[in-house]
Amino acid sequence: MAEKRTYQNLHFIIIPPPFQGHINPSIQLSLKLAAKGFIITFVNTHSTHNQITKSRKLDGIFAGARESGFDIRYATISDGFPLSFDRSLNREQFMEGRLHVFPAHVDELVGNLMGSDLPPTCLVVDTFSTWGSTIANKYGLVYISFWTQPALVLTLLYHLDLLKKNGHYGSNEGCNENKDNIDYVPGVGAIKPSDLISFLQETDTTKIMHRVIDKAFTDVKKADYIICNTVDELEPEPISALNEKQPTYAIGPLFPSLFEQPIVEMNLWSESECSQWLDSKPRGSVLYASFGSYAHINRKRIREIANGLMLSEVNFIWVLRPDIVSSEVTDFLPDGFRENVRNRGLVLPWCKQNAVLSHSVVGGFLTHCGWNSILESIWCGVPMICFPLIADQTTNRKLVVDDWKIGINLCEGELVCSNEVANKVKDFMSGATSRDLKKGVEEIREKLENALLSNGSSHTNFDKFIEDVKGKIEKHKITR
Repeated sequence: MAEKRTYQNLHFIIIPPPFQGHINPSIQLSLKLAAKGFIITFVNTHSTHNQITKSRKLDGIFAGARESGFDIRYATISDGFPLSFDRSLNREQFMEGRLHVFPAHVDELVGNLMGSDLPPTCLVVDTFSTWGSTIANKYGLVYISFWTQPALVLTLLYHLDLLKKNGHYGSNEGCNENKDNIDYVPGVGAIKPSDLISFLQETDTTKIMHRVIDKAFTDVKKADYIICNTVDELEPEPISALNEKQPTYAIGPLFPSLFEQPIVEMNLWSESECSQWLDSKPRGSVLYASFGSYAHINRKRIREIANGLMLSEVNFIWVLRPDIVSSEVTDFLPDGFRENVRNRGLVLPWCKQNAVLSHSVVGGFLTHCGWNSILESIWCGVPMICFPLIADQTTNRKLVVDDWKIGINLCEGELVCSNEVANKVKDFMSGATSRDLKKGVEEIREKLENALLSNGSSHTNFDKFIEDVKGKIEKHKITR
């Protein structure tokens, strides 16, 4: 049951981007705020809502939360494209629309909510959004930037000006000429240019994602507060450096405390049942593999990994989205792959990842290094084989492999070779390597658990964040 409402004047609008890796922590943030007695309006696009409701039969997305006493309202808006538009196939065009068209739909929604009986007081916007300050200022809302990736990545992007000045991003010559380690960003130890997020490594910085990044990380500096899905004890230096610039609170990890029975779910794909298959395998013998909800991989790399898994003779579950190559390519596995691996391997389009990771038979996770996946893997005590694909995943890999030493690289170079995959997987799952990594994971897991205790850093930071928001509203006499 929710705590008794303490600050009735706080009403948060929460608007995540239409990507699974951003939606999931936004749901958990909504529940965390609603448990304090605050009003939440959670906003999805029509397209996201349509995909969620197609993937599962739902009476009401937040019905379970409301039954628990939470005041969470739900709204949907257009992203500027018809439902029939293929957002996966036409990503550049879709992102152009998010930059230029979507803000007008957000503006209209917020304007309508301002005329309601309980108008909003706070706007929570994903840090990759570019319009937060404009809309918050227009309607007199407290502007909260929500960062769903590691603080290390946020700190690097926050200091784009330094990366540009030193030739590590967007140099005038059209390429990133400086190959020296980056050792000048506040709160960040020396980092290789190859460990920057993928977009910062690209030589053509005129693409839509670079324009989004430039605008978004100018806008975040206008936020009243930044909240991060991380833990102080995991990333003390980046968080401290950010705090010197503006109020920043590490409140993670944000995922359901009960993986098996979350009260709200918004999966973009239908989940396949695999518990019976898992129950039939020996403890710690299964490698779980998934490359997330967004990135595409070319057919050749998938086939090399498939052949490697086949040669390894290890039990595995492999989640492969139907659009993993593209929405137009559905035949991407080697001929006879499913028949060759038989009952040793299970290929699914989607599954309940946290339930699989928490199963006792899962001994390793072959992951794209999405931040949610990393946190879930740590929470379940599962070491990782890292295969980063895009965006923050290259930097996240550094944390997992180089800094925390709770994972290994799938391949040491850019090329994916089936024999290398087979050898890495076999060694990873066979004993000594896994035992050492698992010990490291347990140490990191303890930090996550301690942060969520009543006197833990994330619990304390969240309460401080709420008090600061309340104080700002009272100071400016924003009464609702």
